[in-house]
Formats: sequence, structure tokens, C-alpha cells
Amino acid sequence: MVMATGIISIAADLVGFSVIPQALLWLNVAFYVLLWLFTITRIVFYSGRFLEDLSDFNRGVGYLTTVAATCILGSQFVILDKAYQLGFVFLCAACFLWGFLIYWLFTALMVRSDKPAIEAGINGAWLLATVSAQSLSVLAGRLANQFLSYRESILFFSLGMFLVGCALYLILITLIFYRLMFKELLPERFSPTYWINMGALAISALAGTILAQNVHGQSILSPFAPFVNGLTIMCWSMATWWIPILLVLTLWRHIHGRVRLSYSPEYWSLVFPLGMYTACTGTFSETFQLYFLLVIPHCFMYLAFAAWLMTFFGLIKFISNFLFNDGVVNAPEENNIK
Repeated sequence: MVMATGIISIAADLVGFSVIPQALLWLNVAFYVLLWLFTITRIVFYSGRFLEDLSDFNRGVGYLTTVAATCILGSQFVILDKAYQLGFVFLCAACFLWGFLIYWLFTALMVRSDKPAIEAGINGAWLLATVSAQSLSVLAGRLANQFLSYRESILFFSLGMFLVGCALYLILITLIFYRLMFKELLPERFSPTYWINMGALAISALAGTILAQNVHGQSILSPFAPFVNGLTIMCWSMATWWIPILLVLTLWRHIHGRVRLSYSPEYWSLVFPLGMYTACTGTFSETFQLYFLLVIPHCFMYLAFAAWLMTFFGLIKFISNFLFNDGVVNAPEENNIK
């Protein structure tokens, strides 16, 4: 939710919206604080279940959203309020979270003896490993020129995280593509998290574009500029390639599979890629002087914002039903099949 709201705010600012970016910034601050309060409460009172989740193939990778959410909120403050010192605090916090979570999760899952079949153990949420790494690269790249004494170190860190994110994507998308192509795919099993297939590439393209913006003078990035630029164009092109496939599969899920469209937290993982593609395409087209592509973010902005509104009001309705129906809510979405 924080990731999606943050990137919609940044994309809205990029295409020239006036009120929405700042309003979503402060709404996002409320989301971020509230979700951390819930998370800390759960750690304190349900520590056993929290640790179980950290070692679960389906739920564990979800905790990497804390890294991306922290970085994207930091980017909001940097872009909208020029709060560079606060952005650096968010970067440091996100680095700590990423270092702890990425090694805990991968180690815990590697040493487990009871491992699920690939069709049950992997989905698009696994690409949060890429998204979290690239979010660090993006925020670091945006801060580099504000801390001149450490500019080269910050840029090298940004480059390193960009390459780590790209490498993780290549590893994980191979497994995900294998699962989609050669294992049975039921409509209810095609969750909105598969949109991260595209979103992970979009944020990779954004990270590469910000690195390209920082290549000037005697920058440490200069020798790597052609490689980074080529990789960035590949990431944007592949993100674009994914959109029709994901759209068709989503329609297949709800029309052919008759899966009811009802609120689920997973739908934020559909909103985030739409917003990220909008933001990355706008930045990408201006940086590489591909101005004919600017029509895409201006069109996608409305689609992404509409998706955010639908998901947000779905959440409000879900909470209202819970509060006023004595805690009774709809069954999980995967069971709501006509």
C-alpha cells in the first residue's frame, strides 16, 4: 500500500499534477506509521507466528515490501519536499532492513527440509527481492548529488544495488516463467502479485535511468555508462512486453475463471507496477531524449490513479464491513469462485 501510494504520488508530480502528489505524501506517512505500529505489535505479541512467516515460501518474501516502502517514501520526501537529510535517514533504515531480511529469508528457505513444489512455492511476490534492491539504488542515486563528499561512494552503492537487482530478476523470473509455462495455472492461482513481473523491470529501468543522469565529469559511473544504458533500455522494453500478457491473464482470471473481483491486499501489488511504469517511462524518455514516449506516462497516469482509487476504496469498504458486521468479512478471494 505504501509502495503503491508513494509511486502514484511521484508519477503524478512527474506528469504535472498539482495537488495530488503532496496529498498522497502525507496520506502515505499515515499509512507507513500505522503499518509499522501493526507490524511491531504483531512481533511483540505473536513473535512465534512472525518467525514462522519469515521462513515461509509464500509469506516470507512479502516482508521485503518494508524495504521498498521505506525507500519510496524517502523518495517522495526528496522529490516533493527536497528533504535530503530525511531521505538519507530513510536510505540508512532501508539498508538495514534489506541486509537483515534478504539474508534471513534466503538462508531460512534454503535450509528448510519441507520444501513445496515449484507451482506452490513461487509466484510474482518473489520478485520483491529485485524491487527492494532497486528501490535502494533509486533513492541512493537521487541523493548522491546532495552529499558531495560521499558522492562517489553513494553512486557506487547505487550501481551495485542496480546490478544485484538485475541479477536477482534474471534468476527469479526464470523460475516464475517455468512455473507459468509448464505447470498447471488455475485462474484463482494467478494472483495480482504476478504484475510484479513487470513492476520489477520498471523499477530496474528507473534505477538505471537515474544512474545515467549521474554520469558526468569524472564520475565513477563513466566506464560503466554504455553497459548500464543498454541494460536500462532492455529493462524498459521487457517491462513493456509484459503488460499485454499480464492484462490478458488478468481478464482470463476474472472472466473465464469467474473469480470475483473483491478487495485483497494483493491488489496493491497490481497498482504499484502501473505507477512505477508511469514514473519510469517519464524519467526514461526525458533522460534518453525519447520524447515521443512521453505520451505513455500521461495516459498511464490516469489508469494507475484509477487503479489506486479502486483499491483504496475497496480497502475502506473492507474495513467498514469488518467494523459494522461484527468482524465478519468476505471469504478469501481465491475461494470466491462463482
